[in-house]
Amino acid sequence: MIGLLRGRLLGKRPNQVILDVGGVGYVVAVPLSTFASLGDLHAEVTLLIYMHVREDALALYGFLSAREKHLFELLLGASGVGPTLALKILSGMNVEELVPAIRTGDLARLTKIPGVGRKTAERMVVELRDKLESVATEAEKTAPSSPAGVEADVKSALLNLGYDERTADAALAKAKRETDTSNFEKLLRTTLTALSSGQQR
Repeated sequence: MIGLLRGRLLGKRPNQVILDVGGVGYVVAVPLSTFASLGDLHAEVTLLIYMHVREDALALYGFLSAREKHLFELLLGASGVGPTLALKILSGMNVEELVPAIRTGDLARLTKIPGVGRKTAERMVVELRDKLESVATEAEKTAPSSPAGVEADVKSALLNLGYDERTADAALAKAKRETDTSNFEKLLRTTLTALSSGQQR
């Protein structure tokens, strides 16, 4: 399974990018929020990946934010919401607006998202409200003072990418001196940069 891709941005258009990772071009579907935050063509990009496998296709969905990827995965848990619709939902409303809309059962706002009818909105509210509430509460409690948790998440991501524990610890220690340790994406990118520069020497 692919959990993360880091490479050069070869092409981009709303809802889709092409990443050159070691000479292989990966087509990755992205929400508009991620598209809007990407750099210029040929810039280096790191995307958190959700890989959707069917009998007849394999599709990659990419996110700059761990929170956005998590919400995407939660949306897939709602009846009638597949990857394509989940991406449309995240493109139609940003995370800061979507989470409160689902938690408060604001069907009027949810049905304004293209592709979301009243029944789908109702299912999202009923099936996701409690999950989003617990996730949001946990984030609110841990976000201000959880660098250790963020560091553990980054180390876990590195181990999943195939780096050994000693190498991951060394790169993480270097990255902690250079960037914000409370931000998962920043710490992960800085750690990967440290690993990349170390391999090139």
